Amino acid sequence: MLTRRTSGVLLHITSLPGPHGSGDLGPAARHFVDWLASAGQSIWQILPLSPAGPGNSPYQSVSAFAGSPLMVDLDDLVHLGWLPWMARKGFDHHHCDFERVAPYRMACLRKAWDGFSQRATDVCREALAAFCAEQAHWLDDYALFMVLDERHGGPWSLWPEPLARRESAALDAVREQSVHALGFWRFVQWRFWVQWQNLRSYARERGVQMVGDAPIFVAHHSADVWAHADQFLLDEQMEPAVVAGVPPDYFSATGQRWGNPLYNWEAMAHRGYRWWKDRLAHLFQQVDVVRLDHFRGFEAHWEIPASEPTAVAGQWQPGPGLAFFKAIEDELGQLPIIAEDLGLITPEVTALREACGFPGMRILQFAFGSGPANPYLPHNLERQTVAYTGTHDNETTVGWWNSAMAGEKTSARAYLGYCVDTEPNWTLINALSMSVANTLVVPFQDVLGLDTRHRMNTPGLATGCWEWRFDWSQVNHEPAERLAAMTKAHGRWPHP
Repeated sequence: MLTRRTSGVLLHITSLPGPHGSGDLGPAARHFVDWLASAGQSIWQILPLSPAGPGNSPYQSVSAFAGSPLMVDLDDLVHLGWLPWMARKGFDHHHCDFERVAPYRMACLRKAWDGFSQRATDVCREALAAFCAEQAHWLDDYALFMVLDERHGGPWSLWPEPLARRESAALDAVREQSVHALGFWRFVQWRFWVQWQNLRSYARERGVQMVGDAPIFVAHHSADVWAHADQFLLDEQMEPAVVAGVPPDYFSATGQRWGNPLYNWEAMAHRGYRWWKDRLAHLFQQVDVVRLDHFRGFEAHWEIPASEPTAVAGQWQPGPGLAFFKAIEDELGQLPIIAEDLGLITPEVTALREACGFPGMRILQFAFGSGPANPYLPHNLERQTVAYTGTHDNETTVGWWNSAMAGEKTSARAYLGYCVDTEPNWTLINALSMSVANTLVVPFQDVLGLDTRHRMNTPGLATGCWEWRFDWSQVNHEPAERLAAMTKAHGRWPHP
């Protein structure tokens, strides 16, 4: 897909319409696939499918392997006879109120598990058992972690020491005492998996491929770090000794302190990068292409002492480099990966990306105000590039234009023409669609021409992010027709 001219749309699952407070894997997801196909789009890019963490961020998850329980289609569980029909709760169609939505959905899932336990057929019980056996390499630790999280809260490093240090006798005792509770978490993952694979098959039948997302780092309070603590840089109290982030730059005088624990790359290399191989193999069972977040961290990452409140006192430390990707390729083969190479990119990072053969990302909102050599301008793009108007971390294009500096606007008008004043979103989409970049991805907010009120995420902002949803009443016939016409005109139409 990344070597021919294609285009698609970026939209997270939770942003879809639906009656249960957030988008899920139900009928609206299939309807969106139909919409993409009608618009000649062959890509649906999503954010991480994993459970959301603090601040509702999918980049701070309790598991790099698990699917989000909030994405499970509840109506499917009603149809199967495990969940009673639920009265609609009157949720907001344009905003996901996670504080209301999460407890409601989790309560429904628990009722469904009870219904399954009482009424499931032998065929369904066998299917669940087969899934649990196949996914045991991560699912057992995840289910156990979630049971302990409900009992003790976080962080896991403050759990009773035998549990925090995973002493066999302590874990066996929990398993014996919590059979039904462990079964619940496995059941939810099974339904997520079945529903997701059904959606993926539906998309493939209509010529739409899924682009997934692999955050480079994981949360400290996660099944991944708890189960593989020796592969992270933790102190004697099992807390992060150093944490991830990025240094001060034009956007922030103190940088960004993300707080994720950093990998012990030496220990990971000693184990042949087994955890990463399993993680990517699992993800490629779900999607067709993976966007590898913060690619520059594999060349060098910003290491911040955990005691520091900001990212100022950090320092660059070498990442695993090409040896890591060679090890992955030796086992999994050449993988269709998009390298998220935004931010402070050095020649060494570019050389690593090119040695791996991965296309990078170019954001048109970053292109104006620094002259014709700006690498994000359409005439400077290369074929092996994934071009975006913006990403989930950017302003919507209309919002960007409304707040752009005068110099940026002057530069954009000179490059794109004065049509950018009246239709900034379509003007930027058209410019990228005409470029030589093989792949074009446009946030759905830009397709709909929405302003800053519909922004998905603002980096560094702890609250109010990840909550945007749309309703089909916002989508008339025009966006699909314009995308289809543009896609045909610029050689990105998926069918001969």
